[in-house]
Formats: sequence, C-alpha cells, structure tokens
Amino acid sequence: MEKGNITFVSEFILLGISSWQEWNMLFFTIFFIMYIVTLIGNLAIILAISLDGHLHHTPMYFFLSNLSLVDICFTTSVVPKMLADILSGVRKISYGGCLTQMYFFIAFGITDSFLLASMALDRYLAICRPLHYATVISGQVCWLLVAASWLISHLHSLLHTLLMSRLSFCASNQVPHFFCDVFPLLKISCSKTQLNTLIVHTEGALIVNGALVFVAFSYARILMAVLRIPSTEGKRKTFSTCGSHLTVVALFYGTVIWVYFQPSSSFSAEKDTLASIMYTIVTPMLNPFIYTLRNDKMKEALRKLFGRKLNSQEV
Repeated sequence: MEKGNITFVSEFILLGISSWQEWNMLFFTIFFIMYIVTLIGNLAIILAISLDGHLHHTPMYFFLSNLSLVDICFTTSVVPKMLADILSGVRKISYGGCLTQMYFFIAFGITDSFLLASMALDRYLAICRPLHYATVISGQVCWLLVAASWLISHLHSLLHTLLMSRLSFCASNQVPHFFCDVFPLLKISCSKTQLNTLIVHTEGALIVNGALVFVAFSYARILMAVLRIPSTEGKRKTFSTCGSHLTVVALFYGTVIWVYFQPSSSFSAEKDTLASIMYTIVTPMLNPFIYTLRNDKMKEALRKLFGRKLNSQEV
C-alpha cells in the first residue's frame, strides 16, 4: 500500500530464532517436543485437578488449574506459528495477524502474572492468617480473582494493541524476532513511538511490577511467619509448600523484566531471544513438573488420573 512516496507494509517477515538454515530442523524438533510436553503436562494438571473433587475446590489447586490453562494459551499464541515458519521457511505474517498475535500474547502473559499473584495471596492467608483463610479465600473470591485477572489483562492488551495500530511501518517489514512483540515492532516503525514506550514503562510497569510487588510482599510476610516457628522441621514443612510457586515466579518474572523493562533503543533480538524462549516455551513446559515433583497431593491425583485411563483401556 502506497501513500505519496512512502510504501506502507501490509505484512511482516519474522526473522526467526536463527539465520542459520542448517539448524532449522534441529530447532523444529526441539521446540516441537517441548510444545507437546507443555500441552500434555498442563492438560494432565487440569484433568487431574478437575477429576479430584477435593483438589478442585481447594483454592491453591483451583488457581493452579487456571494457570495451566493460561500457560497452554500463552505458549500456543507463539509456538505453532514459529514451528510452521521453521518448517516451511516462509516467515510472513499479515499486519492483522501480527497485531492479533501480539494481543493474545500480552493478554495471556499478564493473566499468568495475576494468577501467580493470586496464588501468593492464597499462600499468605494459609500460613499467616489460617483462622481467617476459609472465610477470606472462599470459592466466590477465587472465581472473582480469576475473572478479574482475565478482564484486566485483556483490557491492558487492548490498550497496547490499539496504540500499536496507530503506528506506520514503512522503512522495513522485517521484524527482528520470532513473533510479533511490542519492542521489535516499535524498532521498525517509522512513526513517533514515544507514547507507546511511555505506556510500556508506566502502565505496563504498574501492571506487571504491581503483581510482582504483591508477590514479594506476601512472601516477606510468609518468611517472617516461618521464622517464628520454633522447630526446624516445622519451618521446612511450612516453607516447602511455597517452594514450587517461588521457582515459577522467579523464572517468569526474571525473564519478563529482562526483556521489557529496558530502554526500547537498547532492544537487541540476539540478546533477548533466549530470554523470550525461556518465558514463552521453557517456563510453561516446566511449570507442571515444578508443581508436581514436590507435591504429594498432585502426585496422587495424577496417579489416579492415569490409573483411571489405564483401567478404561483394559476394559
């Protein structure tokens, strides 16, 4: 599409993970296996919790099942397109498709962040306010927290998508990334991007860092409560219930902060590709393992799930 002497792009070319064509099949195989493991692991978590009446009505596991659902959506917003690009060698994406991918990527990523904050609230109330736990974190409150997470996340994503849609892309249509994300698109825009950058570092920082600060505050209070427990075994048992959640929080927020809370002018696809792979592919794949390896209730629920499937096959 042309206007005057300026040619405006109607599609983008995603430069992908690597320019080395000889590595394509290796990358495809690795990421395809990781994606399948992500789907199977998170679906197993959802099914195991849904089929276990006790876990399904326990706030921690209710949030965990929602986190697994969002992880599936989050990684699916990026990985299938990336795999298709690697396999076909055609890395084109339409302008509308690019904005759509960015919208869902941001929405599911922020929902992930809010659910992690909700899980931190659950752990704080269970450890620091056990007498008020059942009344404060009721089933209705759990549903409200999840609904609010989805609503705020999609409104946040809509804001960034609308701001991106007002920009022009005329100098280049080559996106220095393997999916459509905010900073790679801002880097190739020929419009003024100060407003977009300002919103990322203010409203975006408030949304993401607000959830992170809440998680940090919750665990600071949990740590203080744990330190007051007289026995070493009691401390270990109490804090072990939070270990999985803390690991996931560290993986998720560490890579997100590395990519997004830096000046857009310093964005480097080479520098940030590994971090992007971590939070879009690796973390959603690891979450089911992190939450089940040290959780006896989840192990038992999974044993029941797969035992039920094996028995039905025998019949």
